[in-house]
Amino acid sequence: MSLSRFTFPVPQTDPPRSPRETLPTMYDLPGEDPEEPGLPDEFHALQPQLLSATLRLSRYPADQIFTGTDLNLYYDIRHPLWHKRPDWFLVLGVPRLYEGTDLRLSYVLWQEGVSPFVVVELLSPGTEQEDLGETEPQPNAPPSKWTVYEQILRIPYYVVFDRYRDRLRNNTLK
Repeated sequence: MSLSRFTFPVPQTDPPRSPRETLPTMYDLPGEDPEEPGLPDEFHALQPQLLSATLRLSRYPADQIFTGTDLNLYYDIRHPLWHKRPDWFLVLGVPRLYEGTDLRLSYVLWQEGVSPFVVVELLSPGTEQEDLGETEPQPNAPPSKWTVYEQILRIPYYVVFDRYRDRLRNNTLK
């Protein structure tokens, strides 16, 4: 569906037609601000919680497992402001709390010394091409997610889920 099926103002009848018949639905209206690619919807809030809640790893103590949700991941000491913001990621062998005492505001690789083991991206219409590694590199711009995850951080598992097509892609990067 699209907004083109609506004529504004909506002509009324007697008795008036219901809003369900005359107004756009969530499927007709954009869920993301076009100026802000990848702005989270409700699915992007719930799915990472489910991933963290169901994660069970017997080889690592719970205090040595960190999961980040929509948290800036700073990866290049030469460009300290460059970051990616995975929908969810898992790091093994680092304390859940920063320096054992505080919740993390971001994940800074040059301080932690450990790259994520798994990154999960939940496809959004605004970020789909970058999530799938289909964007062209831009001069003087940070590298794409795919390049960062594959070539810079060498993350073993990059998982992309497309809920609209019910498709899971496990892109083993190493």
